[in-house]
Amino acid sequence: MDNKFSKILTILIAVLSVIGIVLFIVVSSTDEADVEAVNTAVSPLIAFSTYLFYAAVAITVVLSIVGMVKNPENLKKTLLGLAVLGVLLVVSYIMGDSTAVLDAQGAVIEGGEAGASSNQWVGTLIWYSTILVLIGGVFFVYDLLKGLVKS
Repeated sequence: MDNKFSKILTILIAVLSVIGIVLFIVVSSTDEADVEAVNTAVSPLIAFSTYLFYAAVAITVVLSIVGMVKNPENLKKTLLGLAVLGVLLVVSYIMGDSTAVLDAQGAVIEGGEAGASSNQWVGTLIWYSTILVLIGGVFFVYDLLKGLVKS
């Protein structure tokens, strides 16, 4: 069964590669001066690439979930990690600033009124990124020091 799956996968990859090569040749052979022809040639390549991207994301998510379900210890660690990230997001949201966004003259920018949800989320994500960078930095320095002590 494993050998059969490998052959099917190899054929699938070969077919996808041939399609990609054909689309690339079509785009490459198109006259650059004719904008309509370029748009017509590039559109299928973009659609093909988009579908491949969606398929790769879906396969990755499904295989990750299957792997976690098969190993309950990893599932527990993953859920704990997601819970910690959720708590950090709540803390970041509390710390986020929702005051009005002003331009250089002190006037409120359109859509930047005080209390606007987009302002709150921008501030939240800035704080979230800052907290994650600080935590990552602490672990980096800790690992560096641990490595130096072992040597």
